[in-house]
Amino acid sequence: MTEKEYDKALEAHKSSSPPSAPAWDPREWGWLRWVIILLGVGIFATTIVVPLKVIRMTKYPSYSRLGYSLTDAYEGEGFFELFNYGNGTEETHGFTNYVTKEGAKWSNLTYATSDQAIVRVLSKDITGTAGRPTVKILSKQRYTHGLFIFDIRHVPYGCGTWPAIWLSDTDQGVWPEHGEIDVIEAVNQGDRGAQFTLHTTDGCNMSVKRKQTGKTLSYDCLNSTNYNMGCAVRGAPNSYGEKLNSNGGGVYAVEWRTAGIRLWFFPRDQIPANIEFGKPDPSEWGIATADFPSTRCDINSHFKNHRIIINISLCGDWAGAPPVYTKEYSCPMKCAEYVGSTPEAFEDAYWAINSIKVYTAPNS
Repeated sequence: MTEKEYDKALEAHKSSSPPSAPAWDPREWGWLRWVIILLGVGIFATTIVVPLKVIRMTKYPSYSRLGYSLTDAYEGEGFFELFNYGNGTEETHGFTNYVTKEGAKWSNLTYATSDQAIVRVLSKDITGTAGRPTVKILSKQRYTHGLFIFDIRHVPYGCGTWPAIWLSDTDQGVWPEHGEIDVIEAVNQGDRGAQFTLHTTDGCNMSVKRKQTGKTLSYDCLNSTNYNMGCAVRGAPNSYGEKLNSNGGGVYAVEWRTAGIRLWFFPRDQIPANIEFGKPDPSEWGIATADFPSTRCDINSHFKNHRIIINISLCGDWAGAPPVYTKEYSCPMKCAEYVGSTPEAFEDAYWAINSIKVYTAPNS
């Protein structure tokens, strides 16, 4: 082969060889380039992603002082004139028969004096299978935002009971789109303390910075999670049951505003002076019992148009569930059987309410 023929053959071979891969093709990267890239990813995560997560976990709304003024007072002999009565069975599948206003008056399950309003369970023998007669009342007035002061002298307790004072919109087909705020809730003896809970649709989570003295039980407020538990906080043992009643009750306060929802419990001998003087100011109350900030929950879109609701349910999905009724509280028989056959057990199953006062503030 001549030199000329060799050069021509070499040139033909080069033109038929596949082109080299571009620099961005990972198949052409060596170990050094891989090391540099992995170090870059780590630096990005450390300098950008982690600080963003830290910022989210340390972010906290401003609960600046608001000037509250009295809007509504539920007290005295006219207490029940400000409420409507629910009637029929309980949606939580309890052995519960809510009576009408006339039925409650006839059986003395609701009555008011100048000092207190009483809401109770019938503690006499019952006939039929609908459930033990009890009461559910709903305020005629509705609220979006406010400072709610519940002065409670006595709470219902005992095996089979599921009492609650709560705020919600219970109109047909609305719940839980407008949210629910459980101000005071407990089951059976209630000696674990009161439970403070939010129930919402999706998009409200409390895995954020919070300032509270209560014990967090769950973080996701979506009602369908955790067996419909919502996001719950439990107060101290003296915040409910026999311990509370023996201390003369106490005050439960709820501040509901754009920044968040906070709840406090004050034993009778620790009620702030500004509450007793009718000038409540949460900025002077210290750390809340339960804190639900707006950090990962748009309060205004999840909570609106609420009534004040007071009821005493019996048995049902929580109080009567065997792991709770039998195992946790060691209550006798099956729940419905016990509630139906032992009327004397419900002599302490009543609310004694000194007053409920609602305060509002502009730009809350």
